[in-house]
Amino acid sequence: MKSNEYDIIVAGASNAGGMAAIFAAKNGAKVLVIDKAGSTKYLYRDTIASVDSKAQKAAGVKIDKTELINFIAAFNQYNCDMNLLRTWVENSAKAVDFIDDEVLKPHGAHMMSTADAPKSTYVNKAFASGNEVSNSDDSYWEMNYGQWMIEKAEKLGAEFNWHQKLEHLITKDGKVIGAQIRNVDTDEVKCVYANKGVIICTGGYGSNLALMQKWDPLGIKKNAYSDSQRDDGSGIVAAMEVGAVKDEEPAEIIFNRAAVPVGTNAKTFYKINHTPPKDPGYLWLGSYPFLKVNLRGERFFNESSPYQYNMNAAMKQPGYLSAMIWNEKGMSYNGLKECHTLGCSRLGYPGIFTAEEARAEVEDRIKDGLVKKADTIEELAKELNIPADNLKKTVSRYNELCQKNKDDDFGKESNRLHDLEEGPYYGAILTGRLLATLDGLRINSKMEVLNEAGNPIEGLYAAGNCSGGFFWGSYPDRVPGLTASHAQTFGMLAGINAANR
Repeated sequence: MKSNEYDIIVAGASNAGGMAAIFAAKNGAKVLVIDKAGSTKYLYRDTIASVDSKAQKAAGVKIDKTELINFIAAFNQYNCDMNLLRTWVENSAKAVDFIDDEVLKPHGAHMMSTADAPKSTYVNKAFASGNEVSNSDDSYWEMNYGQWMIEKAEKLGAEFNWHQKLEHLITKDGKVIGAQIRNVDTDEVKCVYANKGVIICTGGYGSNLALMQKWDPLGIKKNAYSDSQRDDGSGIVAAMEVGAVKDEEPAEIIFNRAAVPVGTNAKTFYKINHTPPKDPGYLWLGSYPFLKVNLRGERFFNESSPYQYNMNAAMKQPGYLSAMIWNEKGMSYNGLKECHTLGCSRLGYPGIFTAEEARAEVEDRIKDGLVKKADTIEELAKELNIPADNLKKTVSRYNELCQKNKDDDFGKESNRLHDLEEGPYYGAILTGRLLATLDGLRINSKMEVLNEAGNPIEGLYAAGNCSGGFFWGSYPDRVPGLTASHAQTFGMLAGINAANR
């Protein structure tokens, strides 16, 4: 660390923190960035949402701003600050275009707009919000751009100090003037001062079991795995120590891709420090709208709903789990392609897997004992410990609906109805995997952290998943790239506003 006094301290160096550092430095501030990791280059997300980015304009994508704002607000049941939604909509393109023009293109990459979001049904209304980091020919970009973000900040004068964790904030007369930081390798503690303020970009709290039990106890039952191993809630806690308030109800981004052993107790099975897609519980196909039943073998919801709705619905079922049933027809290229899912669940780039890769993962999960394969529904039911008579009845009814090409029971779209007339059959017990908690510190549209009276705490800013007021309950995955863009856009604004105090 070159000094103990800076204009701005940024705690956290991934999507929000990187943008905060860049734009604070661009606006003339002397910036220190701390992070407990040795590098964060691998954390920068490839799918970034926006409204009216250059890539979207080139692709002819037009999104009505007020329609999108009201969609997100309604998704949140208005448990959000619509001023924050408006702030994101009005500034997201600036953040995406900056990364495109000044970070990606100099290295031969660029943003590609994903313009094919369907708007076919009420439950699946979607927006073509995504911008993908891509090669010049719009193919998958295999290099991570996070290192270029860090290098960009360093070229502008920002100093990065790794293996340093925010412990406490330093205040004077109600103003945040610095931070107490700890070296995670040596436990050495230092006080560093900031003339203009501290920007907290430390993420959520999903890896802190005590905070999960306190702030999101149902999230432990909804999720088998936490993929947010960095997120210990320390930044949120540090801010609350100096009078900040956070959202009172939880918000999460959950993937319905967690396969668990038959007989799992969802109330106690919560594993931390798993990173997809290589950990044993990851099942990409879990996000596909195949037949899903409860542990009694009964279908209980429209499988063609947002990721987290699966777990929300399962919370009203015995055992808080569901079982997904599929066959070769559904798992074929045509079967997966017809589903036309969005974001990272979509088939092929810019999704994660091809049909061949998805099949290979299923074979791996069979070896792990997490996916079961059988020639008959009766045999599969036995493998999954589900009543065979009930499952046979459910599958028979489901096949009738597929033959009619109309889901009279729950209204799933016809292109997502794949019959189970022929085996072999596959099945897995599924639940959620927590990517991040999204309920955080209350902020205003300047990214200033608020106290209980709703007033800004002078010198304290927050962006990314440690900031709140934007999400509630479930994540609106029908706006692909929203969490990454929320972090990067608000990090940009925090850097600008803090530097210009």
